[in-house]
Amino acid sequence: MARFAGRLLAAVLMLAAVACSPRPETAAPAVRIGRHVWKVELALTEQARHHGLSGRDSVPEGTGMLFVFPQEQELSFYMKDCKVPIDIAFISADLYVVRTYAMLVEADPAHPVVLYNSDTPAKYALEVAGGTFARLGVKEGDKVELLGSARDAAKDAR
Repeated sequence: MARFAGRLLAAVLMLAAVACSPRPETAAPAVRIGRHVWKVELALTEQARHHGLSGRDSVPEGTGMLFVFPQEQELSFYMKDCKVPIDIAFISADLYVVRTYAMLVEADPAHPVVLYNSDTPAKYALEVAGGTFARLGVKEGDKVELLGSARDAAKDAR
């Protein structure tokens, strides 16, 4: 009986140690297209998706914003209050680029007139610094991989 109690106590102590140990942090969100990876901020709410990258003075190389929508649908973006050019890739639910644009700063950023449409259902949109996709050869049909917490956010949005 004492042997059983000793084993039981050891098992309980091991479980307590596992339960109290810190959880590993979720990996930072990122998006990979081909050999290129961008660390991204996530736009998961309607408010965050509406604000996007507007008001920024720059979009640092290798960074961007991933917009995650609850369902696949035709999407439209515009450059309201954007101070710098931005590239956008619309991405399908099965993680392929379906449309890209080089979005230019509007003459009157407070009142944009140009709409950038996915023209086909998309679940995600990736925005990065203007000129990036042309320079790297990112194009329609490219496979996309969501990494770290971007992958988790995509699962949660379903």
